[in-house]
Amino acid sequence: MKRWAMMCFAATLLLVAVLTGCSQERTAPVDEPGSPSASGDLEPLKEKTKVVIAEDGAASGAGFYIAESKGYFAEYNIEVEFATFANSDEMLPALAIGEIDVAGGVSTASFFNSIAQGIDVRMIADKGHNRKGESYFTFVVDKEQEGTIKDYKDLKGKRVAVSSENAVDDYIFQSMLDHAGLTRDDVEFVLIPDFANMLAGMETNSLDAALQIEPLITRGAAEGIHAKFLDATDFAPEAQIAMVLASPEFVTEKRDVAIRFMLAYLKGLRDYNDAFVKDVGDKEGVIRIMTEYTALKDAALWERVNVTGLNPNGAMFVDDIKAQYEWYKERGALIKDIDVDAAIDATLAEEAVEILGEYR
Repeated sequence: MKRWAMMCFAATLLLVAVLTGCSQERTAPVDEPGSPSASGDLEPLKEKTKVVIAEDGAASGAGFYIAESKGYFAEYNIEVEFATFANSDEMLPALAIGEIDVAGGVSTASFFNSIAQGIDVRMIADKGHNRKGESYFTFVVDKEQEGTIKDYKDLKGKRVAVSSENAVDDYIFQSMLDHAGLTRDDVEFVLIPDFANMLAGMETNSLDAALQIEPLITRGAAEGIHAKFLDATDFAPEAQIAMVLASPEFVTEKRDVAIRFMLAYLKGLRDYNDAFVKDVGDKEGVIRIMTEYTALKDAALWERVNVTGLNPNGAMFVDDIKAQYEWYKERGALIKDIDVDAAIDATLAEEAVEILGEYR
């Protein structure tokens, strides 16, 4: 009887072992490029791979900075190197030929003209948009004009500073005029490329209003130089301010690297949104990272500024990118037509969201 019991016990152990082995075989991580592991993520690259990012310390680069500091790139065996360029005229050709892999860029007529001239780059993810009621990029008015300028229509006859022509700043300015029922002849357009000089112009009362950015919006208000004025999303609720750009080679030939890069980037964006939008998670750590990488070194000010909007799923306002292109075209600022759809590739971000799950 004892022998029979022992044989049954041994058979049971063998059956358990076989079933366990089958279960492990079904759920084992798949070590193929682009294949999700059992955790819903991807395995690291087999060899350490360098990705060069052109980034100048703008706050909109938060996804890059957080992913690097928190080790999200390293988790995929990606080594990040940050490179700086004097201007986009130098950066875009380097991106197109693969000297750099990823960059941040804004919509301008010259950007689309570069594509028309054969500089092939792709827009792959969000790198900055205005958040409803808390725009990072919006109008301010001279403190002494605060009681006079109460609505956009009150800017008629006023001196308004904008940092560029035939670029996203100018597009936002035009959107404001259309919203207010004004024309360009109704206001005095003052071109001031440097945002700090706008602050100085407001301080000397040589400007009535300016299309300003953070942290200068908060700083100027705190110092009594200007007043925050309504919000740019009143008239441009889905304006795409900046995009993540990539070389065609990175998106296609280095796809296994690119998808892992995007996963790390989205993880950084999600930490950013947890901290600044939901006010949860490691906000202190995120602010510490932002003070390290950007020009805004005051941690307390990061609690007060309107942070740039960064979609945690990487999605861009594609329709607005196309609308900006059409506006430059109407202005006669483009040298020839391009296929805008061919320059936009959202598939990396979409694939990354399928792997990580959608952030809500």
